[in-house]
Amino acid sequence: MPAPILDFDALARAISGRTVLCIGDIMLDEFVYGEVSRISPEAPAPVISAQRSEIHVGGAGNVARNVAALGARCIFVGLVGEDDSGRRLASALAQHAGIDSVLVCDPSRPTTRKVRFVSEHFSTHMLRADWEQALPASDAIETKLIEAILPLIARADIVLLSDYAKGVLTARVIRHTIDAARKLGKPVIVDPKSLNWAIYRGATLLTPNRKEFSEATRSRADTTQSIVDASEDVMRLADCEAILVTLGEDGMTLVPRGGEAVHVPAFPVKVRDVSGAGDTVAAALAVSLAAGADWDTALRMANAAAAVAVGKQGTASVSAAELRRKILPHAYLAAEEKIVLEPDTLDAQLVEWRKQGLRVGFTNGCFDILHPGHVKVLTAARAACDRLIVGLNSDASVRRLKGADRPVQDERARAEVLAALEAVDLVVIFEEDTPIELITRITPGVLVKGGDYTREQVVGHEIVEAAGGTVVLVDILQGFSTTALVHRARGGGK
Repeated sequence: MPAPILDFDALARAISGRTVLCIGDIMLDEFVYGEVSRISPEAPAPVISAQRSEIHVGGAGNVARNVAALGARCIFVGLVGEDDSGRRLASALAQHAGIDSVLVCDPSRPTTRKVRFVSEHFSTHMLRADWEQALPASDAIETKLIEAILPLIARADIVLLSDYAKGVLTARVIRHTIDAARKLGKPVIVDPKSLNWAIYRGATLLTPNRKEFSEATRSRADTTQSIVDASEDVMRLADCEAILVTLGEDGMTLVPRGGEAVHVPAFPVKVRDVSGAGDTVAAALAVSLAAGADWDTALRMANAAAAVAVGKQGTASVSAAELRRKILPHAYLAAEEKIVLEPDTLDAQLVEWRKQGLRVGFTNGCFDILHPGHVKVLTAARAACDRLIVGLNSDASVRRLKGADRPVQDERARAEVLAALEAVDLVVIFEEDTPIELITRITPGVLVKGGDYTREQVVGHEIVEAAGGTVVLVDILQGFSTTALVHRARGGGK
C-alpha cells in the first residue's frame, strides 16, 4: 500500500472548509520584556528593567487562535470572571474573524491571568505571577457550560478539549461532551491535565507531554518502545484510538491502537520560547484530522507547527504560510553543493542525515527538459521525506533509453537545473539503465515515482520495503511530456 504524501496545498484547501469546536480554560497571558541589569539589594534576585509588554489570549484560547490562523473556523467555549481580564479576553477574541466565542461568566472567580517577566536579550523567563482560582466550576456554572456546548457539536467537524485544570473541564462536562460527540460521529482530541485518563474515556486521541504521560502511566517514557508498552493499557482504559506523546526536543511519538507506532524527530530550530507550543500542536492535529488527514500526516503537521511556535516569543500562533515554509523548507545546501560527484560524499551525507534521525527520500529520472509535471513529482517527493535525493540518468544512459538524439541537455546542465530547485537536496548521476545500484547504496526510507507506474513497476521497491521503507506514487500532471516537448521544439507540431 503506497504511503500517503503530505500535499500541503490540498490539505490547506480542505482545512479552510472545516470547523473545530474548542472547549477549555482560557487565560490572559501578559509578557513583560526587559533587560536584566543587576541583582536586587533587597533579595538575591535579578532586576529586570521593563521596556515593553504584550498581551495574548492564552491557554485554550491560544488553541482557538492557532486553529483560526491555520485556516479553519473555531467555535470556542470557555469560562471567564466578571473582571477587566475577562473583558479584555472577550474583546481580543472578537477581533479574530475565524473565531466564534461563547464565554460563560462566573462572577465568583477571577479570570485566569499570567504575567511573565522575560529577559529580552536572553529570551529567558525570569518570573511568572499567576492570578487564578484553579477549582472545578460550580454545579450551576457546569450546567451553563454543558448547555452552551451541546448544541454546538453538530456544527463542528471535530471537538478539541484543552484542559489546563482551571475548572472548565470537569468530569461532568467532559462526559457530556464526549458522549454527545460520539453519538454524532465527531472525533474528539483531548490535551489532558488529569492523571486519571478514565475521565476522557471515548476520546479519539490523547495528546499528553512526556511528564503527563509518565505520571499517568507510571512509566519512564524514555524510549519509543517504553511509550508503546505503556500506551497499550491506557488506550484500553480510555477507549481511545491513539495517543500522541510530545517529547520536546526529542520530537513526538504517536501510538495508534492496533497499528505501528510512528516517531518523528524535532526540527532543528533555535528555541526562543516554549509558551503555548502544546496549544499549537493540538490545533494543528485538530485541523488536519478534521480535513481528513491520516495519523502520519497529522503528526508531521503538528511537529512542523511546534517548530514554528517555539521559534517565536510569547504565546504564539502559527499561520498556514509559516507552516508551509517549515514543511517545504528551503533547500538544505546551496545549489553548487548539491551535485554529488564522489561516492564518498554521498555516504558521508547519508551518515550525517541518519545521525539526525532524518527520513531520506529518493526519486529518479532523465529530467531532460524540466516541466511542471516534474516539479509536481519533486515537490510531492520532498513533502514525503526530510531530505530528497534525485538520481539522474547520465548522458549515456539517456541515449540507451531514449535514442541517439537525446538528451537535449547534457548531464551537467540537467543536474544544475535540478540542484537549483528548493525541493531537491542532492543530485546523484548514475550510469546504469536503472537506479537499482544507487537505491541499494542509499536504502531510502521513501521511494517516490509518478502515478503512471504501479508499485510493482517501481525499480527498487523490494529493497526499500525490505528495509522498512515505503513506496509513494504521485499523481502525474496531465498534458506534460518531455518527449512531446522535444518533438514540438524540433518542428514536429503539437
